[in-house]
Amino acid sequence: MSLHDDAVLVLKGYEDQQKLREVYLDHLAAHPDGMWKSCTDGHITASALVLDAERGRVLLTLHRKLRMWLQMGGHCEPGDVSLAAAALREGTEESGIRGLTLLPGGPVRLDRHHTPCAWHLDVQYAALAPAGAVEAISDESLDLRWFAYDEVADVADESVVRLVAATRARL
Repeated sequence: MSLHDDAVLVLKGYEDQQKLREVYLDHLAAHPDGMWKSCTDGHITASALVLDAERGRVLLTLHRKLRMWLQMGGHCEPGDVSLAAAALREGTEESGIRGLTLLPGGPVRLDRHHTPCAWHLDVQYAALAPAGAVEAISDESLDLRWFAYDEVADVADESVVRLVAATRARL
């Protein structure tokens, strides 16, 4: 199965945010290349909110280009076999934490936002960090920091706050 086909199946199975979900599905129907950065009309991206549920905190990255505190995430790559795998890869690469596991139940949220390269149609997952996990800053980050759930609104935008709330509701 192609990554495009996987994304369509994932989105068809996602039951929340109906209107936005339809935007994503329409985009994929109109753009066979809609998974890739080269699609200038926008593209599907995958992200993972890394959390330490035992300690009630999330790991955010200070994005090098956007200079904002965000969850880990980014563009799909040809080696990604699924959206979930892309989110897990991004989470692992950007956090430096090995052994992340995605929260069951598929994506937690969808978030469409404009970036310097194009519209990102982000499919957002949550990933649990293993006990004792130690983060490591990647080239894409200026900083990595753990924030208590109630601290996120002080540093991040509403999209991240909504993702944290949706993740906590699923826990």
